[in-house]
Formats: sequence, C-alpha cells, structure tokens
Amino acid sequence: MSERVVISPTSRQEGHAELVMEVDDEGIVTKGRYFSITPVRGLEKMLTGKAPESAPVYAQRICGVCPIPHTLASAEAMDDSLGIEIPKAARQLRELTLAAHHINSHAIHQFLIAPDVVPDDLMVTAINSVSEIRKTVQMVVDIVAGEGIHPSDIRIGGMASNISEVARKRLYARCKQLKPKLDAHVELIIGLVADKGFPEGLGVTNAPTLATDILYGNRENFDLDRFTEIMPESWFDDPEIAKRACSTVPLYDGRNVEVGPRARLATYGDFKERGVVAQHVARALEMKTALSKIIDTLAELDTSAPVMADFDIRGTNKLGVGAIEGPRGMDVHMAQVANGKTQFYSCLVPTTWNIPTMGIATEGFHHEFGPHVIRAYDPCLSCATHMIVIDDEDRSILKDEMVRI
Repeated sequence: MSERVVISPTSRQEGHAELVMEVDDEGIVTKGRYFSITPVRGLEKMLTGKAPESAPVYAQRICGVCPIPHTLASAEAMDDSLGIEIPKAARQLRELTLAAHHINSHAIHQFLIAPDVVPDDLMVTAINSVSEIRKTVQMVVDIVAGEGIHPSDIRIGGMASNISEVARKRLYARCKQLKPKLDAHVELIIGLVADKGFPEGLGVTNAPTLATDILYGNRENFDLDRFTEIMPESWFDDPEIAKRACSTVPLYDGRNVEVGPRARLATYGDFKERGVVAQHVARALEMKTALSKIIDTLAELDTSAPVMADFDIRGTNKLGVGAIEGPRGMDVHMAQVANGKTQFYSCLVPTTWNIPTMGIATEGFHHEFGPHVIRAYDPCLSCATHMIVIDDEDRSILKDEMVRI
C-alpha cells in the first residue's frame, strides 16, 4: 500500500520548496518529486528595455546567497552580446572573485549540514573553522570586486579598476596563511561525512552531469541547440504538483541533468563517485582547488595592467551567453542588446537544472533520508523561479507560458 510523505518546506536551504515522496509499506521511496514553491519576483522581466549596464546590477539581486555567479554570468552575457573581449587582468580579477565565492558558499553549506554530520564534541571546532575561512575569502571579494555581497566593480567590458600592488601582496599572504587551515578543514568535513554512515548508493541517479569548466565557466562548452525548457506539467505526472511548481524544467539532450561540484569533478577530472557522500566530498575538495586558483592568480596578476575594454554599448541584437560555474552548478545568462537597450534576458540557474534530478535521487531508500539527499545539492530556490500562477481562489489556473522573470 502506497503512502505519501510530504515535507513542505524543505529545510536548511535558500527559498521554499516541497519534497513529495510516495513510499511503500516499509517507508522506501518509490517516487520522489521535488519542486520550487518560491513565488516569482520579476527581475529578468524588469531588465527588458533597460540600459545594458543595469543587467549585472539587477541580476546580482536575484539571490543574496549566490550574487557573485549571477553578476559574472550577466556581465559575460552582455560582453558576448556586445562582442567584447575583456583584458587578461580583468578576467583574472573575475576569476579571483568567483574562486573566493566558491569557498565562502561551500563553507556556508557545511555550516547548514553541520547538524547532520558533525558530532556535538566537534561542533565548535567545525563552526569556528567555517568562520575563519569565510572571513579570509570574503576579504578577497571585498577588495577585488568592491563588495562582498553585491560586487559593484564587476562591469560590462571588464572591471571598474585593478587592485593595488599593496592589496595584491596582502591578499596573497593571507590566502597562503589560510591554506593549511583550509586543508585541515576539508579533511575534517570529508572524515565526518564518511563517519556518518549514509547508506551505500544513497542519492545515486543515472542523470548525466553538465558543466562548462572545472571552476570558472566557458560559454563555448554550453550548446544552446542541445537545451530545451519545458513546463512542469510536461515533467511531473501529478497534476496537482505540476500546478503548484514555480519553475520550468530545463533539459539537455532531452534529459534532466546534474550540475554542481560533483558534476565539475566528474566532467573535468577523474572523480567517479556518485550520490550524497560524493556531493559533500566534491564540494569540500573544490574548496582546495579554488584556494589554489586564488593563490596562483594573485602571484601572476599584473596590478598595473588595464582592466576595461573599449566597446560600443549600442549592440547588434546578437544573443549573448554567459556561462558561469556557480557553487551550486552551471549558471547561464542570455542577453540581447540592440539600440542601446536590453531586448531579451533570461537565466538558467543551477538549482533549476537540479530540481528534476533531486526528487528522483531520493528514490530507493527510506524517506527519512530524503532531506539529506536534498541538502546534498545545496539548493537555492529564489533563483529558480520562472513561472507565475494566476491567483484565483484555489490556485488552479497556471499561466500557460514561461515568464522570463
């Protein structure tokens, strides 16, 4: 006899989502569905008709958790639409910003999952470690990009300014000092996850991985012709769930995919493990990759080099694509500029890609493990909303089109 277990909203994530699990007599999930119930806010739609320079400023406010990837994806999409090749130093500063954000975001996620994997006697150690790591990498973002939350110095065409030589040396020294501490933190997290004793195979799916780069992002590795976006009623077999879901379902080669740290390591490395434990391990290992990137880039950066390209802001209506590997996965922004105004804007954000896969990943195990599976993806729901529901009495009317928010 089938029973339905509903968790609404799921916890320790950004935004609101619902996990609906059909379970058998032993509580094993036979069908898992995960979907956003976070309402539309309209940021993408607001950009239509605005000056291109507005795009990164608006886009970075899609989310307070992952503003850096949205700022960069927006700037990269506009750069592409306007035919801009940014200077080398500008690219390095952008890479520095994103690498620092990766570490900061992953550390925050490890704080959120601490009640799941950290024993009481190690909780203070783990939290203090998270705090110390975040303090250093947020300083990198503050100095390189202008602000830690909404980076004001990332601009279309490059960066507002280069950093000083004094700042470069200071950041280099601080990040070198952080390395042994971060290495110890990564080993701590990996060990605690292993000690938790999650069931073997928990969260494993057959979804292919999708990533454009090992850390930063590369639009050349995202093929728009292989991408489709469908309505929730074409994905969910439960009409009521399809009616309530607030995001469309993006597919690549007609399939749901997995994006994120594990996807990057599987695509561009030799990481073979899959499932919940692998997600946590890959996220921790990526912190080391990101810190090495920061140290190497700071060692190479020419602080006297130009960081802004010359360009014509009027545009030619070319569809520009910005593909950035955010902490939660591939973040693609698309933009068209003509006559000095944004004609079209759309975002394909990490959690939107993962939503159809996350529900499936709960299947085959007891429903009590469902929240652990969801949290392993570190979902961020506000970014993912692409639907609008007309507010009648029973919320039964779904507007039959995608709304570019």
